[in-house]
Amino acid sequence: MSEKKEDKSPYDNLRERFQGNKTPGKNNGSGNFYWIFAFMGIFFLVMLLMNGNEPTKISEYELTEYIEKGDVEKVIIIRNLEFAEVVLKREAVKSEPHSGKIKQNMLGSTSSGPHYMHEFGDVGNFELMVKELKGEHDFSYTFERRENWGMEIFQWILFLGIMIAIWMFVMRKISGTGGPGGQIFNIGKSKAQLFDKGKSTNTTFDDVAGLEGAKEEVMEIVDFLKNPQKYTELGAKIPKGALLVGPPGTGKTLLAKAVAGEAQVPFFSLSGSDFVEMFVGVGASRVRDLFKQAKEKAPAIIFIDEIDAIGRARGRNASMGSNDERENTLNQLLTEMDGFGTNSGVIILAATNRADVLDRALMRAGRFDRQIYVDMPDLNERLEIFKVHIKPLKLDESVDIEFMSKQTPGFSGADIANVCNEAALIAARKKKKSVGKQDFLDAVDRIIGGLEKKNKIITPKEKETIAFHEAGHATVSWLLEHASPLVKVTIVPRGQSLGAAWYLPEERQITTTEQMLDEMCAALGGRAAEEIIFNKISTGALSDLEKVTKQAHAMVTIYGLNDKIGNVSYYDSSGQRDYTFQKPYSDETAQLIDQEIKDMIEVQYERAKDILSKNKDKLQELAHQLVEKEVIFKEDLQRIFGERKENDSTAKVLTIANVKKAKVEVNGSPKEEAKSEAVEPESTDSPEGSTEGENRESENLAS
Repeated sequence: MSEKKEDKSPYDNLRERFQGNKTPGKNNGSGNFYWIFAFMGIFFLVMLLMNGNEPTKISEYELTEYIEKGDVEKVIIIRNLEFAEVVLKREAVKSEPHSGKIKQNMLGSTSSGPHYMHEFGDVGNFELMVKELKGEHDFSYTFERRENWGMEIFQWILFLGIMIAIWMFVMRKISGTGGPGGQIFNIGKSKAQLFDKGKSTNTTFDDVAGLEGAKEEVMEIVDFLKNPQKYTELGAKIPKGALLVGPPGTGKTLLAKAVAGEAQVPFFSLSGSDFVEMFVGVGASRVRDLFKQAKEKAPAIIFIDEIDAIGRARGRNASMGSNDERENTLNQLLTEMDGFGTNSGVIILAATNRADVLDRALMRAGRFDRQIYVDMPDLNERLEIFKVHIKPLKLDESVDIEFMSKQTPGFSGADIANVCNEAALIAARKKKKSVGKQDFLDAVDRIIGGLEKKNKIITPKEKETIAFHEAGHATVSWLLEHASPLVKVTIVPRGQSLGAAWYLPEERQITTTEQMLDEMCAALGGRAAEEIIFNKISTGALSDLEKVTKQAHAMVTIYGLNDKIGNVSYYDSSGQRDYTFQKPYSDETAQLIDQEIKDMIEVQYERAKDILSKNKDKLQELAHQLVEKEVIFKEDLQRIFGERKENDSTAKVLTIANVKKAKVEVNGSPKEEAKSEAVEPESTDSPEGSTEGENRESENLAS
């Protein structure tokens, strides 16, 4: 069935053509081109008319010939414009050759002059020529000075027209009607990305593995917006805000994406840095505009990622006498968050990994009523995360997800996603049809230790030193009860490291003094082996020394695990001490702390030397195997040192988690589990720098 066309008058058609026939919701700029074409047409018409009235140009030879024939009545010399106009006698106009050369004027007449125009170079020479011809022939000549006002006025009009056109074009752009380039007049508008009912992120809570406690609290907020009567009937009020806090890569932004995908209400998403610009007052203006839009679309959710960009505590690092735009933005945010009506239906979600630096007024109840801590995934949660990320992969039968979850303690959700992707890339590089278990193990090694550099040139002496260094780590850790169990040792260079020893830390809730001292002793085993075998030490223990120094400092100043310092902790959970130059203890205490740290490290170093001296033959056997094979595994150490007494806590944790998952209902309280160290390589550093693996060291500084 054809649609009936609307009858339009000629005026309507003409108006549409000049307006560009704009369609609502589209950026139609074609109407402006009609005005440009019209202006260009008028310009060329005027130029054509002006050129049409211009006399025919003749040469000096032709002018002399016409004068000698007696056809010229008068010559008008315009000195300042360097040309002369020639007026013919009336009877000569109709004769040859003039009748075919003279142009008609606008009225179609040829009788009135001037009939010809001659351009000369030097006015003096031209005057002499005319005077000589005047003495011999009958004609007159005059001198004039003219100003071409018409052309000058037209040029000014043309210039002003171009300027006005450019100004209109620029104003159209900056006012925002010309597309994404118009931002100057809209600089105070919010940059939030809106996800409404017709636009979603295609992310749901099913895509968020683990994080059961955090997911439950966020789902409750979404459920309140969907079914408010369920809560209001009991007198409950919806939380005004929820703050997602946790280390990088744990899934805070992913939770927010899931909320946007399932809330079925308008969802405004932006970053904390989107509020701040170089202009004063822009941040506060954008906050007002954001909340205005949210209130108009209520019920709605506002998500501010990395809120610490504008939410830092006021008064820190404030420049003297300057206007702090970030503080103005924060003040406006505080006002808007606490200025809601009870049933306004606008909820604030925010994410940060620096909750310790946020302003207290921002954290109080009434603004962020809930703080949802998103911790590193435990063993069971890592298993669930692996299940999500391996769905698009083509796996072979050798892949054991439970084994991989045990091999990745301390990995965040983003790290696990990276492991799965790297495994697929490694399999594709090897031209495999599917991803296998070894590909996942290679991916873990790649992420922790860096890329293998088998072509790196290492002298035999350096290779032997590296082998004994890594063998020292492996020997001490194998013989100590509380040290982390060994996975493998390699002297293949990775990243900036020349060798590494991989360990599998236990899933611990708490750490005892003995466990920390054993880990320090194992870390110093590499340097101790160098001194025992070669009677000299090298720079290869850089990351080891850094690790044990930090660990000893934490034991003395944070955990209160030193007898002389006592049960005292100088740890500042608020983070305010980072902005001051004062220490919370005296100079005498500082000297005592330094001495205790030094003594603690020296004791463990001597302990490592004693262990290696008693097992020197086994140390040498292990080092020689390393030189020969370059990579040795747990089974090789079992053959040299015998069975090691291990406490398989990871298996126990997995069993307990499965039992809890079977018994506890969905809304049961989530268990919290302390963050463990990653599969950490104890590396031999190259002189250029430390290893990439040490970036994953966990110092367990949380109280």
